[in-house]
Amino acid sequence: MISGQIIQTSLDELRGITRIDLCVCDLEGNVTATTFAEETPDSDAIYHFVQSGADSQVMQGYYFFKILDDETPEYVLIAKGSSEDAYMIGKVAVCQIQNLLIAYRERYDESNYIQNVLLDNLLLVDIYNRAKKLRIECEARRVVYIVETKQEKDASALELVKTLFISSPGDFVVAVDEKSIILVKELQDDEEYEKAEDVAKMLLDMLNAEAMSSVRVAYGTIVNEIRYLSKSYKEAKMALDVGKIFYEEKSIIAYNTLGIGRLIYQLPIPLCEMFMNEVFEGHLPEDLDEETLTTINKFFENSLNVSETARQLFIHRNTLVYRLEKLQKSTGLDIRVFEDALTFRIALMVNAYMKYSLDQ
Repeated sequence: MISGQIIQTSLDELRGITRIDLCVCDLEGNVTATTFAEETPDSDAIYHFVQSGADSQVMQGYYFFKILDDETPEYVLIAKGSSEDAYMIGKVAVCQIQNLLIAYRERYDESNYIQNVLLDNLLLVDIYNRAKKLRIECEARRVVYIVETKQEKDASALELVKTLFISSPGDFVVAVDEKSIILVKELQDDEEYEKAEDVAKMLLDMLNAEAMSSVRVAYGTIVNEIRYLSKSYKEAKMALDVGKIFYEEKSIIAYNTLGIGRLIYQLPIPLCEMFMNEVFEGHLPEDLDEETLTTINKFFENSLNVSETARQLFIHRNTLVYRLEKLQKSTGLDIRVFEDALTFRIALMVNAYMKYSLDQ
């Protein structure tokens, strides 16, 4: 529904140009917006006018007009005076507000439609029929972004995203829950994932700077038809979750870059528990102290290079070797050997996934 503030702005602009006072009331006579200084329209007169079959009527020195929304009375507009000028300006105001109602209804319908497509709430035939009715292109290249904010109901972040993309008719901004903003971005034929990544970076930079909000951005794969938007949305959701588990240091996560994290995320928990017991025989990675975990992660970062890892940790090479041998004794895995290193790395990721699942 259109807000009273928007109607008020329209009346103020018309009043400034024409010097004709205007008032908009709901069908019960409650004032929605007005430029009248002190006077309050007669609610009984409004009630009788609403009940009448006339679209406009002059009563008690005022012109009354019905504002229709889809051929149904939605508001009553009152123009002060009974002159031809008051009548003409009243008709102009009615036309302007009715057009605003249509525009806002269409915008709401678009948002509602996109939400239902993302959530798989529509039959295939309804997806295409409603897209045609709303003049939304069906066969366009689009990608779905999820922007997760730290605060629930972050109105400033939502409004900023809308402002950034409202001018593009093929883009849509909706909210499906309290902490997430969904952007459906249309891409040109020559725009690929490099462009998708640039849009994600722009979202991150603008929201962090302008809305003073710490956010994470995830996006799915590019789809060519509107019915596949739900697929891109599910991929973006998975990317967001996988990023929290395995790539916490990243603020932008793309579904097509998740790698082995995506595979582990889809494993059933009983299978993960079986794998952990087979690898560690009950000695799980959380039993390792912080120093050992830091050493392991740095060793992996440096592609199992002992000398470079020792240099970055500011320790002697022999000290690093001692730590790795101590780890081998406690776990049975020598991470200086590629196969054992791979097993240990996967085990750490599986353990992180299990802890995340238990916290949910």
